[in-house]
Amino acid sequence: MIQFSPIYVDLDGTVSMTDTMLESMLIFLKKNPFNFFKLLFWLCSGRLNFKRQLANSVTLPPESLLFNDAFVAYLKQQKNLGCPIILASASMHSVVQDVAKYLNIFTDAFGSEATNLKGTAKLQAIRAHAETNGYKKWSYAGDSRADLAIWSSECEQIIAVNAQPSLVKQVNQLKGRKSQPPTLVFPAPSATFKNWLKAIRITQWSKNALLFIPLLAAHLSNSQAWINVFFAFIAFGLCASATYLINDLLDLASDRRHTSKRFRPLAAALIRIEHAVLAAVLLLALAFLIAGNLSLSFTLALLAYTLLTLCYSLSLKKIAIIDVVVLSMLYTLRLIAGALVANVVLSNWLLAISIFLFLSLALIKRCAELEELQGLKNQQTPGRGYLAADLPSLRSMGVASGFLSVMVLTLYVDSQNGKALYAHPQWLWAVAPVLLLWLMRIWLKTGRRELEGEDPLLFALKDPYSWLTVFVIGLFALLASNRLGF
Repeated sequence: MIQFSPIYVDLDGTVSMTDTMLESMLIFLKKNPFNFFKLLFWLCSGRLNFKRQLANSVTLPPESLLFNDAFVAYLKQQKNLGCPIILASASMHSVVQDVAKYLNIFTDAFGSEATNLKGTAKLQAIRAHAETNGYKKWSYAGDSRADLAIWSSECEQIIAVNAQPSLVKQVNQLKGRKSQPPTLVFPAPSATFKNWLKAIRITQWSKNALLFIPLLAAHLSNSQAWINVFFAFIAFGLCASATYLINDLLDLASDRRHTSKRFRPLAAALIRIEHAVLAAVLLLALAFLIAGNLSLSFTLALLAYTLLTLCYSLSLKKIAIIDVVVLSMLYTLRLIAGALVANVVLSNWLLAISIFLFLSLALIKRCAELEELQGLKNQQTPGRGYLAADLPSLRSMGVASGFLSVMVLTLYVDSQNGKALYAHPQWLWAVAPVLLLWLMRIWLKTGRRELEGEDPLLFALKDPYSWLTVFVIGLFALLASNRLGF
């Protein structure tokens, strides 16, 4: 009977596409942001103690991880041929055992307990395990430079998984490897520029055009004010991108269960967790650097936006109704910030219209998500506080809120503010039916599942009818202000 030599397999970045310690840290921080100080305290007592304390505080569900399907399929094939497969990781032993039990392809599994099994320490553990079980030869699968110590030893075959090209090149240059079997490589997914643009939600920057609304509403043509608002637009965009990265980091588990969100770069492990954290910090720093050079009031508005967004990501988005109110507040905060940086007085009428309109749009997004649940076994949106049965109630709230925004608009037309700012305010009456038609149309599309869970504003960017609506409203606003000479 042919005896196959075993394959010792790393967990983090090899079997799992991400680092289980980092994923555990995100879960721990999501429970309570102040746990960050606990992490710092544990880290001071050494890496092994840090891992042990974290493993004791957080249960990492193996089903929430993203596994390397191609590599796992290879391991199953080797196991069917009679090759022992052993999971050997620097992660805590309890975590390793849970993953091994979940995948059910490993002959044995061991992780860090008394020693942090990384580099030479893991090599010694593999040698001891091989000697105990009578394995004379063995192969090893890993992903990082810490594994070079193992690959440069008596390792029979090198299996590089998710390894960067520079590491593969370094592996192939190891002394004495020419006479050994060729290196087996499972390429790492590349974090392309397109992936980064998708991760930072560059298309969401379009929402920051709301910063210019106070300028337009006040009919202000001061060039410096427009320049300031432009830089405010950049600052808000950078800040929003940072918070989107943080939100996706905290939502990894729920995003991976979602029909469409599982394709997001972080959920799909196209971008490494540590790189996303670094990018979020740099984006936030740059955003507040720009804000600090504009004005203190705008900086405070941006800080309020950031804190509210983070609170939303951590807990508020799980609370039904509260989440959509917060979303409408985040839209309205952009208007307030735009008025502050342009140094114009924001009309109460504009605030009232925006609150009702943005609440309607936020409810459209939730209804679109719930529409996707119709006919599915899962009757609750992942990471949200809504059930499929809530759809009729949310739909009625959203439609009513949209209609209220149009009603406030009509009241504004006949108000003293409208008559003071516009030479011919009667033209604004034509805006009401145009806006009403757009709202009714997008709600109709939501009910027909034509939004597919998409943000209504992003849908509007690709919708020719929405662009026509903006053009017509702008035309009537110009007529009302007598800018066209009528």
